[in-house]
Amino acid sequence: MNTAVVALGKIGLPLAVQFAEAGNQVVGVDVNPRQVEAINAAREPFPGEAQLAEKLTELVPTGRLRATTEYAEAIPQADTVVLVVPLFVDEETSEPDFGWMDDATRSLAEHLTPGTTVVYETTLPVGTLRDRFTPMIEEISGLQESKDFFMVFSPERVLTGRVFADLRRYPKLIGAIGEEGTRRAREFYESVLTFDARPDLPRENGVWDLGSPEAAELAKLAETTYRDVNIALANEFALFAQDNGIDVYKVIEASNSQPYSHIHQPGIAVGGHCIPVYPRLYLSTDPHAETVRTARALNASVPGRLVQRAEELLGSLSGLRAVVLGASYRAGVKETAFSGVFPVVAELEERGAQVSVQDPFYTDEELSGYGWAAWHQGDPADLVIVQTNHPEYREFAPADVPGVRLLIDGRDITDADAWQGTPRLVLGDGSTSTHRAAAED
Repeated sequence: MNTAVVALGKIGLPLAVQFAEAGNQVVGVDVNPRQVEAINAAREPFPGEAQLAEKLTELVPTGRLRATTEYAEAIPQADTVVLVVPLFVDEETSEPDFGWMDDATRSLAEHLTPGTTVVYETTLPVGTLRDRFTPMIEEISGLQESKDFFMVFSPERVLTGRVFADLRRYPKLIGAIGEEGTRRAREFYESVLTFDARPDLPRENGVWDLGSPEAAELAKLAETTYRDVNIALANEFALFAQDNGIDVYKVIEASNSQPYSHIHQPGIAVGGHCIPVYPRLYLSTDPHAETVRTARALNASVPGRLVQRAEELLGSLSGLRAVVLGASYRAGVKETAFSGVFPVVAELEERGAQVSVQDPFYTDEELSGYGWAAWHQGDPADLVIVQTNHPEYREFAPADVPGVRLLIDGRDITDADAWQGTPRLVLGDGSTSTHRAAAED
């Protein structure tokens, strides 16, 4: 089977590798020539994806996987085209920005040949496949859906860093416009994926047909929006506990011992390509979803609330030296998509603090590219804010930051014993020394 993958990023490239490893002849298309060059040289173009480097080394020399910048080299010969182009959200309006996806769809349509199955794996607002991209392809190609080509939505459900494991673990959801598209999508994914046994699932792990593109679109938005709403609830509990001398982590542990409670962990920020973005995609088609809107607003407010608490405890932050630990949005990855580092730095600078940033995954030059001064262990500072739960920060102590007057741990990762004698505020732990001191004041 000939397969084309459009966009060879952190999801698209592992998918292309997976399809090639299953025996398909795969051509990937990407607009970045350096990305294409690296792949064709069997070099890993980005770090951190388990098994990717080894699989590229095995597959590229066989000719089963290659990359190009030209749609004309990939699309006409493909039996199946899988599109994983990023969809962005406008920072000001929170509306989806379809720019890159529209461009990719037009280029795909210009070279589409009869008999092709077209699968969109990029997370989309409900109705987008049927109402936006199908008419666009029909108009440009002159072909008719369900007669000449077949449109399917099948959301990616993997996490960067563990894509190959997640492809085995989670059911592959599909939703096609027509019956023939459903048959083709099922046949394709059953041929390229193997699934772990999951006795915890209500039915056998594998390819699950949801009956329509809209149902598959909503399933992906629902599973990620649920997490954002749950984290918001945990953050709300954490903020209340912090002001009332309660350790919210003990509360959550106790609550979750009951099988119907599944409270997530609180945190200073919700980052990444998924959780802070997909609720906005949902809201773009359901303006009445007040629970989702309120949760998103609450999560976005936490960085400002913690910086404000620092100001309450230290007085004016103007001129103080503040260090933000962690640029990545989560531990173990080199990725700043919607990372909490941006609002934390902005809140500190707005209050006049002199801000620097440290992250074990980023060089000084890379941090400088974001406009941040780099902090080094041993440099003095007045305030430290833990933004990312990198394991390296577990060992941080006051001796690493001469002159530190306050630690705000937004991830509950630092060692309380190591910070004895130095004010330490952990989001959601009202029993910390700063709470007691504030209560006495």
